[in-house]
Amino acid sequence: MAQRILMIALIIVIVIGGGFYAYRELVPPPAEEAQGPVYSTKPVTRGDISVGVEVSGPLNPSSSGSILAPGGRNYYEISSSNIQYTLVEILAEEGEAVEMGQVIARLAAPQLQNQIKNVEAELDNEKRFLSELTGVPEDRLYVINPAQGVVLRAPIDGRVSGLSVSEGKEIKQGQIVARIVDDSHFKINAKVNQNEFPLINLGQKLAIEFTFFEGIYFGEVVDINPNPVPDSDEDSPTRNFVYWITVEGKNPGLVQPGLQVRLGIADSTTNPTRVSWFASPATVEGFVNEERVLSTVEALATQVHVREMEMVKKGDPIVSLSGSDVQKTIEEKLNKIREKETELNDLYSKAGQMEVRAPMDGIIARWDIQLGAQISPGDWMGYVFNTSDMNLWVEVDDIDVLMIKHGSPATVTVEALPGETFEGVVEHVATMGKDMQGITRFGVDIRVKGSSELRPGMQASAYIDAGSAKDVLLIPVEAIFEEDGVQKVEVLNPDGTTKAVAVKLGLMNDRFAEVKSGLDEGELVITGSSADLLPSQHIGRKESILPSNNSDDDDNKVQ
Repeated sequence: MAQRILMIALIIVIVIGGGFYAYRELVPPPAEEAQGPVYSTKPVTRGDISVGVEVSGPLNPSSSGSILAPGGRNYYEISSSNIQYTLVEILAEEGEAVEMGQVIARLAAPQLQNQIKNVEAELDNEKRFLSELTGVPEDRLYVINPAQGVVLRAPIDGRVSGLSVSEGKEIKQGQIVARIVDDSHFKINAKVNQNEFPLINLGQKLAIEFTFFEGIYFGEVVDINPNPVPDSDEDSPTRNFVYWITVEGKNPGLVQPGLQVRLGIADSTTNPTRVSWFASPATVEGFVNEERVLSTVEALATQVHVREMEMVKKGDPIVSLSGSDVQKTIEEKLNKIREKETELNDLYSKAGQMEVRAPMDGIIARWDIQLGAQISPGDWMGYVFNTSDMNLWVEVDDIDVLMIKHGSPATVTVEALPGETFEGVVEHVATMGKDMQGITRFGVDIRVKGSSELRPGMQASAYIDAGSAKDVLLIPVEAIFEEDGVQKVEVLNPDGTTKAVAVKLGLMNDRFAEVKSGLDEGELVITGSSADLLPSQHIGRKESILPSNNSDDDDNKVQ
């Protein structure tokens, strides 16, 4: 019986103990109510502060000069206003440095250019005719004495052949006076049959045997007609097809036109002991280089300067011609040449006024017309800018504009020139903003001291220095609030109470503000409070409302 009572008691103890344990585990203890709000604070410190605004925009030249077509717009002279130019040449491309007065483009007036071309062609023709008439080079025509008549001269080096005039004989215009033959190389036109043709190649050396003197000589195949033609030889028993070739060789001194020869293929050019001669004979047609001497006028041959077969040099006199008609012709041609030269110089002078010159030292910013474009005097063609003086126009919002003043210094960088900086200064700040998609924007002009590397349109960034101060009192910007138009902060007293203090602020950036009056170094300003939390939020005694990013800047937490 006693054992049974003991077991019942033990069970009751276990049940009660388990229930108590479960109650403590499942039911949380009543929350300990705080005696007051928890504050996040920062001390008033002493340090340095700098304020600036970062902006970006395109560069533009502060000074530039217009490139204009020469001649002003004269509305009172119809002839001037009707002049039309054509841009024919650009001598300074965009981005190229130029000096004031430098020729940077050339224009043409189509009618004037056509006149110049016509007169140039007429002058060339007159000079060429007189040069051919007298045998005097074109650059020496002015030394001609018309009374001396005309001298026909050798056109090439060579031997006089076929001299057909004598002194006192009348010469007709266009008459062949003589031939000048360079007989150092002869020429042979020969035919080969269909069996011989495959054995011949261009540049091949062929053996040559002349009829009237002994020995075997050699010539080179310089032309091959691959088209077969019927054989015109009447002595041929059958009408076969043949091929024509041309052979040139060095004249040993005895070769003359009309000599009969045999051509063949030798086993060696150094020791031709065996030659396969072609079936058909050939004839020396003439010499490789020969020119005719033609009379350019109708006159009398007053002097013959050479004899038949005499060697002459190019330009040597062959025959002198004279007469009143010759003298008159020369005088007329000389006068015509002088007239054309005077006319051409006048046209050149007018054409010289069509040069476009740079209006200032600088760099070509832009050409607004293309080659071939038609323009009038005084028309805009482009402009030159000065890279040493550039302008950066940017826009800022209504907060940043308050920090920017006229004369504020700026540091400018350009994306295209990494690592380089340029000095700048604020020249103008707009006093009236513009609504840009719901955001008020203010224009700011910054003058930049540039360099020759800068170009209009380059994207630039600038840091506008709005001021700095050293060794001043600083507080975090999140501690500042405004009440009745007065800037204030809350200060945590040593006894845990708080008070609102009006402060006078100076420079301010995105983290700190300069305190000019109202606070002392070391005072704690409140940056946050647990009273600002929602009812569903909870904060312990040692938790911070505003978390710190580093251990060296922990908040002072006071209950």
